[in-house]
Amino acid sequence: MSLLEAIVLGIVQGLTEFIPISSTAHLRIVPALAGWEDPGAAFTAVTQIGTLAAVFVYFRKDIASLGGAFLRSLLRFRPFETRESSLAWWIMFGTIPIGVFGLLFKDVIETGFRSLYVISGSLIVLALILALAERAGKRVRDISSMTLTDTLIIGVAQALALIPGSSRSGTTITAGLFLNLNREDAARFSFLLGIPAITLSGMYQLWELRTALAGDLGVALLVSVVVSGIVGYLSIEFLLRYLRSHSTWLFIVYRIALGALILIFLATDIVQP
Repeated sequence: MSLLEAIVLGIVQGLTEFIPISSTAHLRIVPALAGWEDPGAAFTAVTQIGTLAAVFVYFRKDIASLGGAFLRSLLRFRPFETRESSLAWWIMFGTIPIGVFGLLFKDVIETGFRSLYVISGSLIVLALILALAERAGKRVRDISSMTLTDTLIIGVAQALALIPGSSRSGTTITAGLFLNLNREDAARFSFLLGIPAITLSGMYQLWELRTALAGDLGVALLVSVVVSGIVGYLSIEFLLRYLRSHSTWLFIVYRIALGALILIFLATDIVQP
């Protein structure tokens, strides 16, 4: 992988990880259109470490508060003593579904699910479900009103993002809207819920690639991680500001258009599945 590819893929990862248009889909589509090799699920997971760093920096106060409450609850053996400690524990519980499904379906996720037919279908189907959530959601709740049941529902939705094209932020924001969260808090909770999952996935794939890190791939990965972190921070800022006064319809239309375009490219042999 060249440094140019690493930079481009880092930008793509940073731009699309938090916006509900699927980073995995774009990291599969862009190389296909450019005539590059598929970077693979492992590369995609490792580049998420950069966007994870962006989450830690952007939400540092929230994370410090939740982390402190979590540790105090452990020391006192009172996991649900405060609202913050409860939320911290619920985020841990909400991570279980994606961990279980990720381990059970690891092979098919990294192979068959990366087909552009699957990705285009996921882009379009999730767009339609997100459109329904926009119509049905009342947007009258915030994070402080969330329950364990809410978190588990959003956690299951996060597990569906293992299907490339679905989008982790897309599935979790959609679930949040169905639960009547306002758009900004649905996105905010999506980012916080993603911390354990992205951390575990990235660390696991980094370990899997450890023997290749001494060569050019290691340099390319490092460049991609740094670039994705910088661009990811800007993407978080953009999305939260955008959702304060706008709906998700822009992303819905984009997903449908991109999914349809991929199907046209596949039908005309411009790209291979």
